[in-house]
Amino acid sequence: MSRTEADVARTTAPSPSRPVWWIALLSRVPLPVLYAVAWTLGALGFYVFRYRRTLIDRSLAIAFPELDAASRNALCRRHHLGFAQVFMEILKSGALTPADIARYVRFTNLELLQEWLSQGRPVLVVAAHQCNWEWLMHAMASQVGYPVDAAYKPLKNQWANKEMLTLRTRFGAHLVPAKELLADIIKRRRIVRVIAVVADQEPRSSEKRHWTRFLNRDTAFYMGPEEIARTTGYAALFVAMRRLSRGHYEVTFTPLSGAGERLGSGEFTERYARLSEAQIHAAPPDWLWSHKRWKLKKPLYGAG
Repeated sequence: MSRTEADVARTTAPSPSRPVWWIALLSRVPLPVLYAVAWTLGALGFYVFRYRRTLIDRSLAIAFPELDAASRNALCRRHHLGFAQVFMEILKSGALTPADIARYVRFTNLELLQEWLSQGRPVLVVAAHQCNWEWLMHAMASQVGYPVDAAYKPLKNQWANKEMLTLRTRFGAHLVPAKELLADIIKRRRIVRVIAVVADQEPRSSEKRHWTRFLNRDTAFYMGPEEIARTTGYAALFVAMRRLSRGHYEVTFTPLSGAGERLGSGEFTERYARLSEAQIHAAPPDWLWSHKRWKLKKPLYGAG
């Protein structure tokens, strides 16, 4: 990529795209009203539909054995409310501007990411499902000053997938199906950009995995980010998100590996697991506990 092309890619921020009409309509509702709806949805999910409460309670009991049943119940209730609030915030994205996103999502050390990008190579950014990861992507796309690619898993419903893509890309992020990410990285290797991946969910049975202790359980981790870092030699950062208050978040970058750093097998993923775990311990309700994280069981023999 020529210097001129790089400068254009770095400084040209596309105008937010328009979401489908009903999302556009809902996004016009003031946030305080949407939060009132979120409170109702969170209460319904917790008390009436009891959405995955048994799964969440069991996971919390193992992760935090010091908590009694009442404390776990309160944490689960806060998780349901927080998840409902994030859902409403995502809908609100349809009417937000880059200035709004900057007001809601504050970076503590954005200059670290920008400095690494200024060296002329893409940077891998790895996150967890903590707080509002959709607003995190919007914030990076509108504030970093470089293109942002993000891996995603397409929805089975084509209509829903199309509308999701419209909402997720309205601040300029470029979404790439996770299965095609490595090939896309190699194809577009000359474009200096952020490559964002969320890697804390259960890997598919066919994917290479790293086993470690995570939240007091043997846990398989997807090794895609590690494979990307090893294959490309790109530097990698862990990005942590912390809820400051309702609708306001703080984001901090922490180095995972330097450009060209040679790590042993599983070392990169182990660093990611430890940083993710620390983030969860700091704010337990804000992680995606409703995900069926521990379906895979560690084999008695072999790497699994």
